[in-house]
Amino acid sequence: MLNLSAVLEDGARTVPEKDCLVFGDLRLNYSVTDMIANQVANLLVSRGIRPGDRVALACPNLPYFPFVYYGALKAGAVVVPLNVLLTPSEIVYHLEDSDAKAFFAFTGSPELPLGERAFEAFNQVEGCTTYIDLPATPGATESTIEGAETLWKALEGQPGEFETVQANSDDTAVIIYTSGTTGKPKGAELSHNNLMMNAIVASSLVNKHPEGFEVSLVALPLFHIFGQTVMLNAALYRHSTLVLMPRFDGDEALRLMEKENVTGFAGVPTMYWGLLNAARSAEPGTYDIDKIAGNIVDAVSGGASLPAQLAEDFVKTFGVGIKEGYGLSETSPAASFNNPNVKAKPGSIGLPVWGTEMKLIDDEWNDQDEVGEIAIRGHCVMKGYHNRPEVNKEVLRDGWFRTGDIARRDEEGFYFIIDRSKDMIIRGGYNVYPREVEEVLMAHEAVGLAAVVGVPHDTHGEEIKAFVIPEQGSKITPEELVDWAKERLAAYKYPRKIEFRDELPMTSTGKILKRELRD
Repeated sequence: MLNLSAVLEDGARTVPEKDCLVFGDLRLNYSVTDMIANQVANLLVSRGIRPGDRVALACPNLPYFPFVYYGALKAGAVVVPLNVLLTPSEIVYHLEDSDAKAFFAFTGSPELPLGERAFEAFNQVEGCTTYIDLPATPGATESTIEGAETLWKALEGQPGEFETVQANSDDTAVIIYTSGTTGKPKGAELSHNNLMMNAIVASSLVNKHPEGFEVSLVALPLFHIFGQTVMLNAALYRHSTLVLMPRFDGDEALRLMEKENVTGFAGVPTMYWGLLNAARSAEPGTYDIDKIAGNIVDAVSGGASLPAQLAEDFVKTFGVGIKEGYGLSETSPAASFNNPNVKAKPGSIGLPVWGTEMKLIDDEWNDQDEVGEIAIRGHCVMKGYHNRPEVNKEVLRDGWFRTGDIARRDEEGFYFIIDRSKDMIIRGGYNVYPREVEEVLMAHEAVGLAAVVGVPHDTHGEEIKAFVIPEQGSKITPEELVDWAKERLAAYKYPRKIEFRDELPMTSTGKILKRELRD
């Protein structure tokens, strides 16, 4: 029997008075954090949530996220984290596809009214019966969203103790949505064992502070599997203090690093670029860079390839090498690691982590010696996609998961990514799947054909560009088409660049040659 919430409960039992969550002036110790999670669990049970039911959560990096995340797990429910940038129609799809019974969503702000979008979506989903507003004003019992109930009102009278449901280790704990070539997002079912083992393995790969003092700056979105495993589950497993940062900003990150004596950081390459730019452009005396560098003992990068020059510059400024990991939502995510403290190779995704195997295959699952598609087997591999039996047959076989990433392997077993067969775009650390964007563009009456690719970008890693063949006689402009997509896709998904063409390069079978478009 195993429940992932043990990573929080162990801290509440062994280091109850230690700071668990830090957000602005708010500091919550492990005991209080666990108590509020217990109240959430009691609330869910009182609202009819039973083990196995789905609980959706749309929230940035705020204390609410661990409250609800672990509270739902304690109740035996399955957590469905949602990107806070989704549109109402996208939220409806995720709630319906996951069969969510309850939905917790942050109110947001006038600039980003998440709560309004979330409540609008909730009211369109018949099977989802409970909506809880996570208010922007701490402790607020009245919601600014008409008809919604705040968390603090709902928790009134709920006990601070709860007997955690002891799930089987292979029971689903979290459904993480990812997309594929079919365009529609798919929910990867990750078990308690998947996530617990990945947290333990991830913890074994980081440097411990010599005095046992550990503070993690949490800038990676917790609704993303990278942040969820490395900066939530793994950090709490090590009894770290989590300094929450809802939106990354290089200057604010340096300020928090100095103020809170941060010892560990994980981010996508653009975040490291932001830290370096902030350090270089700051007025003398703005930050004590020596103090910041002296505290940091560990830095991890993932989500996109880390440029060698960026890694070198970071070492020069902060005195610590960046460890680069590789994985996917379907692998919980850590599958391989390139550790400069042991042995690393520039440009490599490293070697498989403990308990995980990797190999190269062709389209027919036959083993390849040097170049092929990466397949992964081990404790990290998902149970399968929720309600997608046919897709599961395609990507899972004998415990192996085929990733869609094409790589080569050298004589020492190090892997190097050379292409993505799924054409996935990674923009600022977020996965964007071209088919989903193409479908939105082609829904416009003026668009005849669209092909979406990722093009290099200095800060985002990749930017989204669409090549469009307009319908004959159409007078639509690129700007109008960008606005069309912007209204129908999350902010990180819509194309910023659109190029009109008379034709697109294709194979003899009519498949668009996206590599030529990228080139």
